[in-house]
Amino acid sequence: MSPLTETPMFNPLEAGYMENPYPHFAEMRDGQPVHLSMMDVWVLFDHDDVFRLLRDPTMSVMDAKIEVRDEERYAEMLEAAGGELEQDSSMLNTDPPDHTRLRRLVSKAFTPAAIQALRPRIQELVDAALDELAAAGTGDIVKQLAFPLPFDVISEMLGMPESDKDQIAAWSGTIVKSLDPMLALDSFAEIRAASNAMNAHIDEVIRWKRENPGDDLLTALIAAEEGGDRLTPGELRDQVNLLFIAGHETTVNLIGTGIYELLRHPEQAAIWRADPELDATAVDEMLRFVSPVQFSRRITLDDIEFQGTTIPKGMFVLAGLASSNHDPKKWGPTAKELDVRRDGAGQHLSFGSGAHYCLGASLAKLEAAIAIGTFLRRFPDAAVSGDVEWNGRINLRGLEYLPVTL
Repeated sequence: MSPLTETPMFNPLEAGYMENPYPHFAEMRDGQPVHLSMMDVWVLFDHDDVFRLLRDPTMSVMDAKIEVRDEERYAEMLEAAGGELEQDSSMLNTDPPDHTRLRRLVSKAFTPAAIQALRPRIQELVDAALDELAAAGTGDIVKQLAFPLPFDVISEMLGMPESDKDQIAAWSGTIVKSLDPMLALDSFAEIRAASNAMNAHIDEVIRWKRENPGDDLLTALIAAEEGGDRLTPGELRDQVNLLFIAGHETTVNLIGTGIYELLRHPEQAAIWRADPELDATAVDEMLRFVSPVQFSRRITLDDIEFQGTTIPKGMFVLAGLASSNHDPKKWGPTAKELDVRRDGAGQHLSFGSGAHYCLGASLAKLEAAIAIGTFLRRFPDAAVSGDVEWNGRINLRGLEYLPVTL
């Protein structure tokens, strides 16, 4: 690092970041692993700090607990919202004891047995998508495999009626911008409009499901009760919204970016292709290497110290999941390399850790393992056939377009 860059500044908007953010993460780990950004948001980059933050039960995930922020930009967001911000009651944005109650009610659909029961259907959907690609000899992995697979799986799990997939995808893609602090304020009006449209759609689906119950997750959530406790109408809508969006957005990036990286590392693709037993474990290395969710957030409820730097109470803190997944202090000298046989790859933090560990982790891993493993063995000569297009998101980083020839 030159004398002019002794104190690096985290800037995900710099040229080349979207294509490859990892050199920038390395610079931050080396120069300022506990960093206060220009937006009054703290960012942690070292694995041990990220792990500690995620597992600290004194942290909050509720934005209402933020006491220090960029007031000028926050005022602009309030104006776009009509002067009032609604608190999302999904598990993602709720602290215990409400988080514990909500997760307990929803988790019954995500038991290991329930997820494994989906294996034949996932394989069927993957085979159908790859049949279409094979017939054409070329195609877009994102549009034809990475997006429709998790979308269809979570839709069937929830028992969602047939709907406009493209419209829902557009709403979802806009809503997840709210997970990017550096993009959200500039897109708040657009995010609010998409969220309102999605909420109206989910409310209509819930009304339809009450009249057409079935053996599905949404019917179970409507009827969910434990110890006399039920989901309120708002909680029900927010959980369905979260499951629907989280149930496909991140897995799209894992499958699409995972296949892209394997096509760029043919020696690793060959190792996976030759050993079907790697399907269950190599996907953890893909999760570590591509980190489909790059950051997770917490709000401090008291002063807390990391590496001699004190983060005050009421601060928004980003845990650098992707940076932690490439930290040589955790992963050794091969941290920057893709190794589908890596021992301990399952220790990645791509699904978070602690109380907010991703509820759908096992489903995402199963979908990706089947999709990527089947693709590799069916198309050993596949290659990227043109320029790829990144989705432009800082947090849910992934590909918008991945052209391949088979």
